[in-house]
Amino acid sequence: MAQDDYVQFVGVQKTYDGETLVVKNLDLNIRAGEFLTLLGPSGSGKTTTLMMLAGFEVPTHGRIFLDGKPIDHVPPHKRNIGMVFQNYALFPHMTVEENLAFPLNVRKIGKAEIETRIKRALGMVQLSNLGKRRPGQLSGGQQQRVALARALVFEPKLVLMDEPLGALDKQLREQMQLEIKHIHRNLGVTVVYVTHDQSEALTMSDRVAVFNDGVIQQLAKPDDLYERPQNSFVAQFIGENNRLRGKVVAMNGTGCQVEIDGGGRVEALPVKIEGVGAATTLSLRPERVRLNPASGHCSNVFEARVEELIYLGDFTRVRATVCGSSEFIIKVPNAEGAPDLVPGSSISVGWKKEDCRALDAAQ
Repeated sequence: MAQDDYVQFVGVQKTYDGETLVVKNLDLNIRAGEFLTLLGPSGSGKTTTLMMLAGFEVPTHGRIFLDGKPIDHVPPHKRNIGMVFQNYALFPHMTVEENLAFPLNVRKIGKAEIETRIKRALGMVQLSNLGKRRPGQLSGGQQQRVALARALVFEPKLVLMDEPLGALDKQLREQMQLEIKHIHRNLGVTVVYVTHDQSEALTMSDRVAVFNDGVIQQLAKPDDLYERPQNSFVAQFIGENNRLRGKVVAMNGTGCQVEIDGGGRVEALPVKIEGVGAATTLSLRPERVRLNPASGHCSNVFEARVEELIYLGDFTRVRATVCGSSEFIIKVPNAEGAPDLVPGSSISVGWKKEDCRALDAAQ
């Protein structure tokens, strides 16, 4: 365990009914003070991992350490961990101040110190003037702020958040993402956050662990996940992604050539490719594709047929047929002056070898 690691999972498994393996041999170190997000689809193991750390689930195998001490059999109320849930879990009969005082009273903190901490916590979430109200008198966003303040008021070193923004509307959710990020930065507390929303994970996190089928597929900083996915699942789950299936027909230095199933050869960057003859799925982000590229600018240039145009404000989403795929997406920034495209027209599209990753052959 490295000196700055605050949480450590060592060979952790979780099995239900003696046969359903939900988390498989999990090894994960979480650094002190970092914001780590567990991201993945429903049933991927991310929430079970969080619940084991909170103490609401017990590992079937393996060990969990908190600040160097094993906590596998420590009950939840003795772990000194803050929790924020999607449903807020506030006491409806208590005022906001009484909700915040509850975890402090349980810890037998003095009255004067309780008042000081409540005032500080409410100021942190910008609710200083609402302490006398009850949860039912607050909006959803305000209730979520109270839940966050209650998780922080007893000054834990670790806060766990289980899809806390899922019930909020889009604009408020994006606002709360930034506020939680700023509070984390100011306090330096360690946060483990669970979500299935990849945009939320990219916005808030220092690192993201992408789960699927009980296994971490990739653990990296947000920009690494997006720009340098290590397998087809991560490439498809994080952001929009063009997929072209084919077979590797040549390897040359740092690159490879792929024969596309729908026709054409593509220069790509191989990632964990076994060699010539291997089946592969190419990953290419829509914003990396250029329309009518200048000569020599792109190592891959193809003719395309425009199928659909959708105006989305800052960019136009173009769906086209490229290399036999009619679901090829191009994002054209409108600030650059989107060309006058119409469905049915022919265009030239291109992209660099470095922007196209040859990954495993996804099913």
